[in-house]
Amino acid sequence: MGHQSTRSDRQVSSVFLGIAAIMAVTGWAVWTGYSSSAGLAVFLFVTSAWIVSLCLHEYAHARTALHGGDLTVGAKGYLTLNPLKYTHALLSIVLPVIFVILGGLGLPGGAVYIERDRVQGRWKHSLISAAGPLTNVVFAAVCTAPFWLGAVDGVPLAFRFALAFLALLQVSAAILNFLPVPGLDGYGIIEPWLSYRVRREVAPLAPFGLIAVFALLWVPAVNAAFFGAVEGVLSALGVSDVETYCGHGLYRFWQETDGLCAVPQAE
Repeated sequence: MGHQSTRSDRQVSSVFLGIAAIMAVTGWAVWTGYSSSAGLAVFLFVTSAWIVSLCLHEYAHARTALHGGDLTVGAKGYLTLNPLKYTHALLSIVLPVIFVILGGLGLPGGAVYIERDRVQGRWKHSLISAAGPLTNVVFAAVCTAPFWLGAVDGVPLAFRFALAFLALLQVSAAILNFLPVPGLDGYGIIEPWLSYRVRREVAPLAPFGLIAVFALLWVPAVNAAFFGAVEGVLSALGVSDVETYCGHGLYRFWQETDGLCAVPQAE
């Protein structure tokens, strides 16, 4: 049927490589203080790194599905890491970036279409759903490595703050994704183990799951509990509230920051 994945189906796209290059260059600019605006460099570094993580999140779903039996993911371009190939580029990339800019929240993306009928076995279905948020967990572990390894002494302040904010985005995305809410990966993990009747009744709710979660996050008590959980995880990984606060402040470079987060400027 021509569904076998070919070498070109798995070739890393130039779009992804371009975004990764922006991440590397702006990360270097943040580290060295090369940019005259530390905030702008942090904004570009964190945004590009966030898009890279979204691409890896979707790739993890697709790659796991490929090994699970859905050989169509290659032809759809999901294995190229190209964010423009996802079913809903708006939901997967644009909306999450807007949420980061507006509110400093890691919105889970969501749009690789897996042909589930090609995948046999409940464990495989659960793993396909879990693969995405597990990528965010790994990304968070990498971002926070200097903190929990006690190796932040030689890390420039701006870069340290940027990593802290990027870690906040990854942790919040992972927690949101793991919620057992229809439409989110957490529900996808448990769905194969539910009865057919329950799955059929819940299916129409899937498009509204994410909307419901974000509506709830507007409730002050829910918001405080959610970010309390995020801060608890970050604290356990050695990242302080001050560092994430300053990272968010630098990221929003168009706003005035307080003296607490002042970083040395390049000469």
